[in-house]
Amino acid sequence: MHAIATHAPVTNWQILSDDLQLILSREALYTAAMKIATQAEVLAEEMEIGSLKDLGGAEALRLLANVVRNTSPRGQGVYGNA
Repeated sequence: MHAIATHAPVTNWQILSDDLQLILSREALYTAAMKIATQAEVLAEEMEIGSLKDLGGAEALRLLANVVRNTSPRGQGVYGNA
């Protein structure tokens, strides 16, 4: 039988290395960007099927979704210092 490792949550950001802080920050930014893009797509679809009043926003929302996805930090080099 294998034991399951459990880890206590980190309660002090400052104990993390600069590199780990940078990695976690970038991952959080990427996750937030993908959520925004997904919500923009959902709103555009809702406008197209008539659930929300479309005042010309569906294409703008899709543009926003594409911009967010294409400018997300994942896959880009690390810039600056943490």
